[in-house]
Amino acid sequence: MNGRYRFALTFRVDTPMGLHVDPERFETSFVKDADRPGSDGWLFFRDTFWRGEVNDPEDFRDRCEEVLDVPVENVEFRAFEVDEEYLAAFREEIANDLDEFKADSVDEVVNKYLGSRLEVGLGGPER
Repeated sequence: MNGRYRFALTFRVDTPMGLHVDPERFETSFVKDADRPGSDGWLFFRDTFWRGEVNDPEDFRDRCEEVLDVPVENVEFRAFEVDEEYLAAFREEIANDLDEFKADSVDEVVNKYLGSRLEVGLGGPER
């Protein structure tokens, strides 16, 4: 069972005076492994998206800078990537507590928090 959140990240390399790197800006993917549905932390999508910190780009960028210890220029959520097993468990956990999400269906919850950014068919872990 695998799930992960993928972000596009742009960072720069700061060099001391007299030293240069080319390019000085880099674009890459930043991946956060998703916790198993039902475990502590599995509600990252609910707590972070829609009204959470990802919707405050400046704050989220600053938090990424702290974690990665590089000057981050931009970070954007791109996808929640899951395999079939993760998706089934994810949907089941949501269905077990629709009131928590103030929704009438699992599809409503998925659309509200993830929109079209849920991607199914995740292969092995990418590192």
